[in-house]
This record gives sequence, C-alpha cells and structure tokens, in this order.
Amino acid sequence: MNTGVRTILYPVKDIAKAKAQFSQLLGRAPDNDAPYYVGWQVGEQQIGLVPNGQSQGLNGPVGYYHVDDIHKSLESLLSAGAQVQQAVGDVGGGRLVASVKDADGNVIGLIQDTR
Repeated sequence: MNTGVRTILYPVKDIAKAKAQFSQLLGRAPDNDAPYYVGWQVGEQQIGLVPNGQSQGLNGPVGYYHVDDIHKSLESLLSAGAQVQQAVGDVGGGRLVASVKDADGNVIGLIQDTR
C-alpha cells in the first residue's frame, strides 16, 4: 500500500539559515532538531532539512512516498525502468528509506516505517 507523499526533504548547505527560514515559514520551532536532520510535522506532512544533502544525491527537494513494503515498491519501480539513487537503508527509529531516478532524472523517494 502507498499512502502518498508525506515527507519532503530539502538539502541545505547552511542549516542555521535554513532552520530560521523554515521556522518563520511554518510559524514555530522544529519538532526534531539534530545535527543530521531538522524537521517539522505539519498535520500528516513531514518537512525536513538535510544538512549537506547534496553529498547524498539530493539536488533539490525530494518527495517521499510512504509505503508498506519498501523492497517490493523499489523492485516494481526498477522493473519499470527506474534506476537506484539510494539503496534501502535504515536511518534509525525503524525507518527505512530508498530513492530512485525515473526516466527523466527525477528523484522518487520511498519510506517504510517498520515500527
């Protein structure tokens, strides 16, 4: 099952400036404020800042689809012609992430919460 895009990650070079700008935009301090990730929960939407995300292949905002089976979803995208951008990996707290590039070079993110 796919519950749609519920997470958008922005790669940032200056986390302090980006955090200040998004705090103003969203009207509050972040819910998660760590050196490797800063995020806000807005309804069912997660907005996240990834310091130096460019080094992880994030060249712009990426939408992440929340799925029940990340391996099955990844395989179906690959069989349809997508290419792996980031293999399935555990980012902590029972959250698995992966991403692919579609035929036009757009990045599609996948998230599975295993808890």
